[in-house]
Amino acid sequence: MAMQFHRTVEHLEIWSASADYFSFVITHDNPAGPGFHGRFGYVASWRPLHQSRGAIKIGGSPFKTFADAEDACNAMLINLTGLMPRM
Repeated sequence: MAMQFHRTVEHLEIWSASADYFSFVITHDNPAGPGFHGRFGYVASWRPLHQSRGAIKIGGSPFKTFADAEDACNAMLINLTGLMPRM
């Protein structure tokens, strides 16, 4: 089952979701303007939900679309948990 991302901060482009003891965050980076500065695109990261550890960027970030970043998070969740996707 795909995770449902929700907007975390009203005035910034940050979305989060959690599942199976893991937390996932997607941010929109832009080299200019407000918000996160970096290469233009959607950056996805994950970390264990109940541990005080830094986030790990998901390979392929930044992604061109939010959907691509969301798909990468769902694929990482499958990889981390060893679960097969439900059809």
